[in-house]
Amino acid sequence: MLSGRRLDLLDPSPLDVEITDIAQGLARVARWNGQTRGDHAFSVAQHSLLVEAIIGHLTNASAELRQLALLHDAPEYVIGDMISPFKSVVGGGYKAVEARLEAAIHIRFGLPASLPKSTKALIKRADRIAAYFEATELAGFEDAEARTFFGTPRGVSRDMIDVAPRPAMEVERMFLARFQAIESSRHSGKS
Repeated sequence: MLSGRRLDLLDPSPLDVEITDIAQGLARVARWNGQTRGDHAFSVAQHSLLVEAIIGHLTNASAELRQLALLHDAPEYVIGDMISPFKSVVGGGYKAVEARLEAAIHIRFGLPASLPKSTKALIKRADRIAAYFEATELAGFEDAEARTFFGTPRGVSRDMIDVAPRPAMEVERMFLARFQAIESSRHSGKS
């Protein structure tokens, strides 16, 4: 990593996880394999900011839930973003590496290594809503096609979110700023 950390993919240590590495990596990983409209790729970091914002629209989210939502795709700073059908083909090995990385990231930032099913489900709901809007606004999906893959986005409308692709450096700064704001809130006891 550019921070100087060396991360063992087979046995990742929370001590080797740095938020600056995560922000930089995610800001440079393109969602939709880069097949999106706009002058810039829609990055995983921007998607993560979107999912965290959607969580805020869906529920009176605690700072911890917001942090979990922001970091929901954090392992991708190391392993990249793979489309879900490909993850299924690759199977258990990929999922195991992803799970170990996620646990190390969570532990590093004082979050639970594994999440309750209800928390996973809420974050997945926000993730699917984000994917719906990304698909229809950026990736050329028709509304009906996006609903088939991602469901109907209940609780959030297009005017409530921002899916305009931004430059990687800008998104990296946005991600770090949002992470720090949530961390401050978590440690001060505010949501």
